[in-house]
Amino acid sequence: MIDETLMLAEEQMLKVIENLNETFTSVRTGRANAMILNRIKVDYYGVMTPINQIAAIKTPDAHMLVVEPWEKSMIAPISHAIQSSDLGVTPSNDGTSIRLPFPQPTEERRRELVKQCKNYAEEARVGIRNARRDANSAFDKMKKAAEVSEDDAKGAEKESQKLTDRYIAEVEEVFKKKEAEVMEI
Repeated sequence: MIDETLMLAEEQMLKVIENLNETFTSVRTGRANAMILNRIKVDYYGVMTPINQIAAIKTPDAHMLVVEPWEKSMIAPISHAIQSSDLGVTPSNDGTSIRLPFPQPTEERRRELVKQCKNYAEEARVGIRNARRDANSAFDKMKKAAEVSEDDAKGAEKESQKLTDRYIAEVEEVFKKKEAEVMEI
């Protein structure tokens, strides 16, 4: 029973880390990254579809993305979706493809991006602590229902704290890596 609860808590913590990594891919750095377009969806025959499922995305150099739709009729909708997103990039199309120039962000903009990443990391820490809290309350319920001894419940809480510490350290590591990437000139 305790092992199942700890396993469930660890799964939740792992999902938080995966979500943080996914969120960080959408944060724009000075480099062009095709994954930044993953969250932008386009109306494709009545279905909201991610750009990477209706077009080829290429990176000819570090500061440019080229989106080549498989259907030429999708150039305008893709261009409009990118324009109305919060990417801060102005698309230009030549009739067959859409070019997205990614200029180097200013020092001030990089600091704003780091702040944004800090907020995402804090949300991840809160998610991990919530998983610990859920596990600890489950241990308390088990103890009150006399399913486990008090010593076993205390040991389980210590184990959940170890998991929490490990995953919060992982959040810190992921954040430091992203911070270095954003601040790189």
